[in-house]
Amino acid sequence: MPAGSGRWGGFWEQRTQQLQSRVRYKGKIEKSRSEATRISTLYNKQQRLQRNTRSALSQLGLVIQKLNQDIQAFHSSSWALLRDYQDEYQDRVSEIVTAVQRTQQSAETLLACQSKVAHLERALQDVSARHQLERQRRKVLHNSLVELKGNIRVHCRIRPLLPFDSESDDPVLQSSSISREVAHAVDDETVLVKCDRPGHPLINKTYHFERVYGPAESQSAVFGDVCPLLTSLLDGLISENPSRNPKVEVSIVEVYNNDIFDLLAKDSIAAVSGVKREVMTAKDGRTEVALLASEAVGSASKLMELVRGGLQLRAKHPTLVHADSSRSHLIITVTLTTAACSNSTADQACSATLPREQTEAGRAGRAGRSRRASQGASAPQPVPGNPAGCVEQVQARLQLVDLAGSECIGMSGATGSALRETACINRSLAALADVLGALSEHRDHVPYRNSRLTHLLQDCLGGDAKLLVILCISPSQRHLAQTLQGLGFGIRARQVQRGPARKRPPSSQTEGKRRPD
Repeated sequence: MPAGSGRWGGFWEQRTQQLQSRVRYKGKIEKSRSEATRISTLYNKQQRLQRNTRSALSQLGLVIQKLNQDIQAFHSSSWALLRDYQDEYQDRVSEIVTAVQRTQQSAETLLACQSKVAHLERALQDVSARHQLERQRRKVLHNSLVELKGNIRVHCRIRPLLPFDSESDDPVLQSSSISREVAHAVDDETVLVKCDRPGHPLINKTYHFERVYGPAESQSAVFGDVCPLLTSLLDGLISENPSRNPKVEVSIVEVYNNDIFDLLAKDSIAAVSGVKREVMTAKDGRTEVALLASEAVGSASKLMELVRGGLQLRAKHPTLVHADSSRSHLIITVTLTTAACSNSTADQACSATLPREQTEAGRAGRAGRSRRASQGASAPQPVPGNPAGCVEQVQARLQLVDLAGSECIGMSGATGSALRETACINRSLAALADVLGALSEHRDHVPYRNSRLTHLLQDCLGGDAKLLVILCISPSQRHLAQTLQGLGFGIRARQVQRGPARKRPPSSQTEGKRRPD
């Protein structure tokens, strides 16, 4: 090999080795860079992981801290609840112990209480017996008080002016004076009538009654004065001694055209009228309606139901004065019956002291008609019993009487059948006035039988009853004639005997006789 060739061959070999060495070095460098990159990536991941771990640990620490706080609060509340329960338990135990002690004390006093109760029961029986006797004495005293006021009393009620009071075809009555009140309540016992008509002298009349009600006074005021008169009727019958099996019966009749019609009769053929009945005199001298129908009632609502039914059957007819004018006198009778008295001292006193009384009261007039109505009440009366003389029943009777008002034919315009009705009404009222006049004048003969109305009311007017008449008058000058007529009727009634009510003999022996003072 030539010398130059060997020198260059070594050079290239050396150069090759150098390049190979550089290539190897560069590979190591690239490998180191790749490793460094990988290490850097792992380091970054490690750093992120450490940050996440620290954040999670921090949050976990907060949660653990919150749980520790909750646990502490739960422990505190649990201890407080336990202490409260223990305190409550101790309180309940103390109460139980106290209750046991009280029970023991009660057991010790129970026998004493039982003994005291037995003593009180015996004392109550004694007090009840004394109370019964005192109650009977009170009834007698109350009845005596009512009798001292008079067995016949007259009240007067003045109704308010109404719109139709100024309606009239008379030009004189159409003047301004028609709207004035000519009847006034001066005080509780005096009525003053003042009327000055053109061409007529001034009328000034004064009437005195036991009670006068002005237009502004209420139904309660009227009832307050009627109520004491009914006390003797109602004393003891129902609420105080239900063991006597009280029975209340109602009958309703009307006196129409001087005939008596039973408005509760079931055998009535006509749908708008009752069955015609007759008045008869019983063996004890009392007047009663033959074959009169009656119905038992157990409440005030049932009573009012029967009354409403009877009013629907009552004879009515329109007139120029009133579109729904009553053409009859209505009599509602309520009879109270109790069972036999026993043989005890109190019950014997009952049958010996029960009074018998009857009252009559009026209701307000309508459309200017002078109207008089009545309410009758008869206190308990023994009904004959067995042969041994034991009283089997005691009866009391309450009569509510609504009298048809007297009519002026010229004002009412009644014709035909209405005219006959008016005549019968006026005749029956005149007969009633005649009876009152005979009683006030102490006549030997009292004409009860001149009218079926007075015959039916004979016990109220002349028997051993108490009577309250309420006159119902109009204050209007248009109805002055009827007002004066009604007031005159009241004055005649007021003149009747005012002493204690006494039984009259049977009417079969003394029909028409005035009972003694």
